[in-house]
Amino acid sequence: MTENSDREERPESDYSRQTIRRRQLRTGYTTGSCAAAAAKAATQALLTGTSVSESTIRLPVGRDVTFQVNHCQWSEEGDRVTCAVTKDGGDDPDVTHGAEICCTVWRDPDLSASGVRIVGGAGVGTVTRPGTGIEVGEPAVTRVPRRMIVESVGQAASEYGLDSNTGLVVQVSVPGGEEIAKETTNSRRSGVHLHGIFMIGARTGVSPKSSPPPQHVGPETTWQ
Repeated sequence: MTENSDREERPESDYSRQTIRRRQLRTGYTTGSCAAAAAKAATQALLTGTSVSESTIRLPVGRDVTFQVNHCQWSEEGDRVTCAVTKDGGDDPDVTHGAEICCTVWRDPDLSASGVRIVGGAGVGTVTRPGTGIEVGEPAVTRVPRRMIVESVGQAASEYGLDSNTGLVVQVSVPGGEEIAKETTNSRRSGVHLHGIFMIGARTGVSPKSSPPPQHVGPETTWQ
C-alpha cells in the first residue's frame, strides 16, 4: 500500500531523520587465503614470464575472491618467482593485518608429475612436536591452507602449461613474521617453533569481533 498522493507532502522533520547510519563491518581474509593467492600468482608468472597484478582463488565455501598482488620478483637466475599479497584483516583486524604474505615458486623435476611441495621460509613457524596435525619439521601451515595452496597452484599450472613431467615447490614466507608471532597465540602454542607465524585459518574470511561468524563454514575450517 502507498500513501494517498493527493495529500500535500510535508517536509520531513530533522528530528525524524536517522543521523547515524550503521554500516556492516567489513570482513577480511586469512593468512592462508593470502598465501594461496600469492602462490597462484607466482606460478602464473613463472610459467608465462609476465608479472601478475591480481590473483583470483576459490575459498573453501565455494566463493571466488580476487586479491591484489603487490609485486612479482624473479631470482637472478630467472628460475624462481616471488609474489606478495598484503593481508587485509577487515574491521577489528588482528596483529597480522597488513602483513605481507609471500610465496616463491620454482620447478622441481624430482617431484612426481603435477606434484606440489610446500616449504617454509622466513617468518613462518616450524612444527617441532606431534599433536598439531602437521608432521614434525613441516612449516606451520595447517591442512586447509595447504589444500588451498595446492589447488590454486594446480589450477595455474594446468591453465598455463606446466611440463607434465615436473612438479612445483612453494615456499611461504612472511617478512617480520617472527616479531608478529610474539603478539599472537603462537607464543602459547606448544609444538611450534616461534620464529614465525602459524597459518591456521582459511575460511571465507576473518569475521570482525563485533559481528557473528559466517553461517556456512566447511567441516574442515579452522579459525584464524
